[in-house]
Amino acid sequence: MSNVLKVTNLFARVPEKEILKGLDLEMKTGEVHAIMGPNGTGKSTLSSIIMGQRRYEVTNGDITLDGVSLLDKEVDERARMGLFLAYQNPAEVPGVTNSDFIRAAMKATSGINPSLFKFIKEYDKAISDLKMREDLGQRYLNDGFSGGEKKKNEILQMKMLKPKFAILDEIDSGLDVDALRIVGENVSNMINENLGVLLITHYQRLLDYIKPDFVHVMINGRIVKTGGAELIEKIDKEGYSWIEDELGISVNPEVEQKTHAVLGACAHNPKNN
Repeated sequence: MSNVLKVTNLFARVPEKEILKGLDLEMKTGEVHAIMGPNGTGKSTLSSIIMGQRRYEVTNGDITLDGVSLLDKEVDERARMGLFLAYQNPAEVPGVTNSDFIRAAMKATSGINPSLFKFIKEYDKAISDLKMREDLGQRYLNDGFSGGEKKKNEILQMKMLKPKFAILDEIDSGLDVDALRIVGENVSNMINENLGVLLITHYQRLLDYIKPDFVHVMINGRIVKTGGAELIEKIDKEGYSWIEDELGISVNPEVEQKTHAVLGACAHNPKNN
């Protein structure tokens, strides 16, 4: 039976402005959904809100996982329920080794402490699949990593944690051709009836490796059109200028404000300051 992640009539804001304006999205495990749109339209805001970033205030609507509302759940609770977010700019954590972080995250999300032998075997295979350095486990989390290494490390975490839904926020930005292929092929190979993927991207190149079942165009805080591969081709050739002519919607992106949280950390609520 498929798991279902559903966003219903979602409105959200930061104190100075409204960002999401009645967004609807439903996805199931086994499906790949891609969200595309101009800069500043709310794509990364959506990913942060789904994961539980409290910087944003949800003023209407709901986010549910298998019918259970997520709005009162903290980041760590959502991770335990099966959500994973790969950030565009992963945080650096000096003093915490990569392997210790991932093993602790596996225990936190599953409630089971994996045996060291099983963990090392799976970890080494994931490193090999992603063509990462063999000393990765002893390096501090993202500390001194190149941009490509950070993105691969996000996918490494995804491979080890095995979430129900993975949200990949512009995971392709800054990757060279070889790294993009490796990341794309690894994500594609993970997709099955137990995993749903939400891709947030500007470019067709990632979608050459990870084939979406649904493509959503997001403009000014809501999804205005959904289709298939034909939308990717249209955006690649024409950008988003056709939206105004076809749908009568003004494409007027605003600056999107992004914040990041480390997996397993408690969500931050500005009201508590």
